[in-house]
Amino acid sequence: MRRPGHKQPTPRPEPDRPSDPAKRATLKTLIGLGLLAATDMGALVSCGRKRVSSLGVERKVILLGLDGLDPRLTMHWMADGKLPNLSRLEKAGGFRSVASSVPPQSPVAWATFTTGRDPGGHGIYDFILRDPQTYLPYFSIAKTASPKRTLSVGRWKLPLSHGQVELLRKGRAFWELLDERGIPSVAYRVPSNFPPRDTGTRQLAGLGAPDLRGTYGEFSYYGEVLPPEARDVSGGSVQKVTVSNGRARLRLVGPEDTLRVDSAPSHLDFEIWLDRGNRMGKIVLQEQELLLRQGEWSEWVPLRFEMMPHFSYVSGACRFYLKEVSPHLKLYVTPINVDPFDPALPVAAPRGLTRELAERFGRFYTMGFPEDVKALRHGALDDGEYLHQSGLVLSEERRIYEAALDEFDRGLLFHYFSATDRTQHMFWRLLDPTHPAYDAQLAREHGRAIEECYRTADELVGQALEAVDDRTTLIVMSDHGFAPFSRDFSLNSWLAERGYLVGREPWEGGADIFTNADWERTVAYGLGFNALYLNLRGREGSGSVGPDESDALLSRLAEELRQARDPETGARPIANVYLAREAYAGGRSDRAPDLVIGYAAGYRCSDASVLGEVSPQMVADNRDKWSGDHCIDRALVPAVLFANKPIRAQAPALPDVTASVLAEFGIATPEEMQGTPVW
Repeated sequence: MRRPGHKQPTPRPEPDRPSDPAKRATLKTLIGLGLLAATDMGALVSCGRKRVSSLGVERKVILLGLDGLDPRLTMHWMADGKLPNLSRLEKAGGFRSVASSVPPQSPVAWATFTTGRDPGGHGIYDFILRDPQTYLPYFSIAKTASPKRTLSVGRWKLPLSHGQVELLRKGRAFWELLDERGIPSVAYRVPSNFPPRDTGTRQLAGLGAPDLRGTYGEFSYYGEVLPPEARDVSGGSVQKVTVSNGRARLRLVGPEDTLRVDSAPSHLDFEIWLDRGNRMGKIVLQEQELLLRQGEWSEWVPLRFEMMPHFSYVSGACRFYLKEVSPHLKLYVTPINVDPFDPALPVAAPRGLTRELAERFGRFYTMGFPEDVKALRHGALDDGEYLHQSGLVLSEERRIYEAALDEFDRGLLFHYFSATDRTQHMFWRLLDPTHPAYDAQLAREHGRAIEECYRTADELVGQALEAVDDRTTLIVMSDHGFAPFSRDFSLNSWLAERGYLVGREPWEGGADIFTNADWERTVAYGLGFNALYLNLRGREGSGSVGPDESDALLSRLAEELRQARDPETGARPIANVYLAREAYAGGRSDRAPDLVIGYAAGYRCSDASVLGEVSPQMVADNRDKWSGDHCIDRALVPAVLFANKPIRAQAPALPDVTASVLAEFGIATPEEMQGTPVW
């Protein structure tokens, strides 16, 4: 238990000054995503409702979300007989490609499915949005606010009111309509659902839920020799260590101590003793001793970070991986997760759900982006080690999924899995010999990683099929498909080259719009993966474009972008450009982009441009391990829909799937939703 006086840590606030290096590092962390009382298990599906509609009792829906499952790859491996359960499901009902959201990004697409509304209705337009007054970026799913009232006593800052964590997704989730009718429902790991609203549905937060430090996953790595990729790390802490007499003293950085006036980060000091001859190490941390062999992972280790000594602390948990003892120490530590036994952040609803699950299955990853792609990108984990870490995540999720299936007797069971998305992001380079990051040796070792992941997803489908009876509708879906990401396109470099984005000084050395843009002469800028904004007078803090000029300017920009060419290959990097006012039926807020860029297959906005930087090259090879993507034109990356009943709609979109789930419980599509049942 936390002692009196504890204040929950909150994700880091939006930066005030982008020129501050620490806060610029926080901005880069956003890209790391891509670049986030016990009862029995039967309560998972029963929830003790006072009122259950007769139709709700008669019908059951199992909804399996497989992020990024691509229809073309699915059909290819189905034809080869490698996905027998999906083939069986297609024969029992149907299979369709599904139009994703505009743009087809995971937080946008899953929010579209969850609410049955396009981004104009739910307000999540991109992974990253911006404050139009300050131009500064922030993560689109949730925001935090510190306590408004505090009392300063020396170096301590005592809260007199509560801080707040707010879900930025607008609109009702479809399971809230089930709650209102007394139909029990479960929604596990669904993206764009942090913090979960406590409406009655049992929920574990997915993409958007941070680690204990309030970031979207910052690993720690300690080594006597550091990997070359560790020179510029966003989303992780890499520390060079010295081993003396077989011992090294190390420090694990924890959440900010929000009870201190300076909000300095808390930390834990620990030691590791090495037996190089036997290739073993002993970690000593907070009266715990962990004995690991080289290449071995620890179980979850509980941690306690003191905020005010002897008065308040925050609980967390991590796992250690002793990568190497000899000839050099190499130690990886997962991001510090919220401890499910003592959650310091609202990662579940009801709040006691994480403890209930942990008591039955043990501790588990609570952060919404658990696969550590950043550790792979920066060399802290190699390909095989990353696949093992991703497998640990999946095994935890499967234990909860299998138990929920076994005990499911009525209502809705919605379980989401992320492995299909992350594996394609990181291993497309080994599927495609033409990719700039292709490595023949690695392809021989791990070239089947995506196929194996699809086959594992097929096993999940098979388990769901075994749980189906004549009252159950089974729906298997994804949010988007996948495509190669071979070439970077710097949208801000393109805008600067054509005079739409003007700097006070020449755009050199990775200059960004926050420190160098001349807003009086700038008319457009890029921020986020697919978004372009006009520097609109009356909306932006230093707007230069009059409202009467905006329509003509947007038309010109859209046409010029469609005609843009890759100077090296002559190909068009952009397949389509959408005017947001036409793409979004649900209206728009001042946070919405003016144009949504639909990149061509093989292209995507560069990481630098996503964060407002202007790169020396407008187009460049992508040699990063993050080699597959879907932040392109939605027509090129459709999602999938399988069901065990006939699908009559020929060209469904995500809100149609939402309407179909409601229809299974006899609920008409509400006026604010946009879909039509596919049956």
